[in-house]
Amino acid sequence: MLSNPLIDGLAGINFGLTFHHLGLAVKRPEAAVAFLRGMGYVTAAPVFDPLQNVNLILCTHTEAPSVEVIYRGNGHGPLDTLVARHANGIVYHCCYASADVDKTLRKLSDVGIRTVCVSPPKPAVLFGGASVSFYQFAGVGLIEIVQEMVTTPEDTDAVWRP
Repeated sequence: MLSNPLIDGLAGINFGLTFHHLGLAVKRPEAAVAFLRGMGYVTAAPVFDPLQNVNLILCTHTEAPSVEVIYRGNGHGPLDTLVARHANGIVYHCCYASADVDKTLRKLSDVGIRTVCVSPPKPAVLFGGASVSFYQFAGVGLIEIVQEMVTTPEDTDAVWRP
């Protein structure tokens, strides 16, 4: 078992993050979608997100983590270098939902976890317009955070939650 003052001091800390999905970057989606369907995933129709310039397919499963298959949009985009280096695809980010992203980031900072924003909040087509942002978490990797939408019974545009 790891013994580290930083780790040992985090018992009971809640950053306000709930797991949402894994992000799988691929050059072309066919093989990834076929594999995921063969594993029992249900795949949604592809969606183009013009603000991120990527195509997205959300794949859900009743007993496994949701997977977002991400592939190139039109022209140059954020996946170009990644997919060039990992031609067979790569799981490159974890996504979490937060009801209050600023509070989450403050809590992480308070315990010494450094975060750097690499893509500021913007509405995501795939998640009903909910705001998404990307951060490098020191010692962890690339993390996407979906801002949970506060909804009322009349609101039908709530963010999808696994």
